Amino acid sequence: MIFMNREDAGRQLAAQLREYANSEDVIVLGIPRGGVPVAFEIAKALNVPLDIFLSRKLGVPGQEELAFGAIAAGDGRFLDEAIIEAAGISAGQVEQITRATKAKLEERARVYRGTRPPLHVEGMTVILVDDGIATGASIYAAIHALRQMKPKRLIIAAPVAPHSTCDWLRDKADELVVLYSPRDFYAVGQFYRRFPQVSDQEVVALLRKAERLFAPDTVLQDCPDLDSPDGAKREITIITGKIALQGTLSLPKDPKGIVLFAHGSGSSRHSPRNRYVAEVLHANGLATLLFDLLTRDEESVDRWTGEIRFNIALLAKRLIEVTQWATREPVIRDLSIGYFGASTGAAAALMAASRLQDLIGAVVSRGGRPDLAAEALGSVLAPTLLIVGGLDELTLSLNRRAFSQLRCEGKQLVIVPGATHLFEERGALEEVARVAAQWFVRYLRRTDTKRQSMALSNVRDT
Repeated sequence: MIFMNREDAGRQLAAQLREYANSEDVIVLGIPRGGVPVAFEIAKALNVPLDIFLSRKLGVPGQEELAFGAIAAGDGRFLDEAIIEAAGISAGQVEQITRATKAKLEERARVYRGTRPPLHVEGMTVILVDDGIATGASIYAAIHALRQMKPKRLIIAAPVAPHSTCDWLRDKADELVVLYSPRDFYAVGQFYRRFPQVSDQEVVALLRKAERLFAPDTVLQDCPDLDSPDGAKREITIITGKIALQGTLSLPKDPKGIVLFAHGSGSSRHSPRNRYVAEVLHANGLATLLFDLLTRDEESVDRWTGEIRFNIALLAKRLIEVTQWATREPVIRDLSIGYFGASTGAAAALMAASRLQDLIGAVVSRGGRPDLAAEALGSVLAPTLLIVGGLDELTLSLNRRAFSQLRCEGKQLVIVPGATHLFEERGALEEVARVAAQWFVRYLRRTDTKRQSMALSNVRDT
């Protein structure tokens, strides 16, 4: 049996699990990264919520590809005593490696979920999904952890697993659903026609998509009613003059500042790359506001003509208006403000920062066109970070030219090796998010309302 890809495998598994469709007490948990695309297809077909469940192998020192056990979220841990003894791993080393691996799991959870709490497991039927099972160590650790959360029923689902592993796991869960269990098994990937690496941003995008599918009660808040508590995430409508812009405001507990996202040409607040960066900023204690620079009617026109996306003055004007809105909202008005711009949105961010010199604390550009900010570059006072892919030669040349025109005291040009314009290469977007988070944490500080009001009174007409 060969699966076309993970999505195909997920749909085939869903057909075997259809008895659980439309059940209020069923949830699907995907094991990142590869298990999440499979789990998403199952959750979508069954019309039930999706979340992640993290597990990670414990690697033998010096031979990390060889696992001596695995841990999962919570207190789940499986140890292979035979390998521990054969490799001569001490009890102290086991505990040290466990602690370090657990810290990595917690970091991944923050990246994937941001401030969202995990789905409630107690009393639920849980379908735990991976894209394939080899030795079963990671799944066993996950089963052990999930059992402690007291689900009503635990089902393990995977497209493929060795016959011997299936025999071992069968009595560990309430139900084991495996489509193919060959006796000759070398690697999970051999049973897929296409088996690419799954990136962190793909996992985040699928979780957000599932959240929209299975949370129809999301409230659309007009800005005057915004009074969200710490850790809240809301879809909002920002009224500026005669237009309404849609946005997503997310607040971690005790935010260090807020970052407004200015997306690029033909994009929107739903950009999976920007949403991924936003999740990383959340994990570093920063609030974020992703919003659409254009109205729906304008987007429809621009989709055919492209006449608005390069109107940097208009985009900057919208960004300034949204910034002014942010300084009036009680929940966020005392936070220092940063801009994250992509493509043409980076030019808009820099132009807006040049107008709001005493208000904007930091600017980051991802694969941006800062050159389109033209003469405004010399007026930007906010510390500015330009991030460009090493293989994006034209954009890199334009960024170097713009970098030389910046007069701000804090400025830096970061080149991500091997990355192209969209940072789709493995680890590229993760590096963008990492350096952006460091930049904002370094430069954004809480600022008082009085200073913000003074800054706004000095804004030049736009």
